[in-house]
Amino acid sequence: MPRITKKEVIDLKAVLVIWGVKDDILKKLPIEGHWLYGEYDFISILDFDKSGELEEFKEKLRHLIGDEKFKVYSVKYGAKNKTDPMMSQMVSQLK
Repeated sequence: MPRITKKEVIDLKAVLVIWGVKDDILKKLPIEGHWLYGEYDFISILDFDKSGELEEFKEKLRHLIGDEKFKVYSVKYGAKNKTDPMMSQMVSQLK
């Protein structure tokens, strides 16, 4: 039997922590967050609609601050079923 639903990510939340980065570079970040003084320099909560957006963001961050100076921890991953309109029509005709 054909699959009638697809999973689509609709909500992805993550925590970003940054360390070992100078203040003038942190000011250039395209996100809002909190400056810390200790083990980490900056922390932020990130919201994305798709996991691909998270990967794009991480790539841009690598270019801005370097590769081994941040970590992104996914804390919430939500998905919903999205019904294919063609399949919905076929299923309703079978009923």
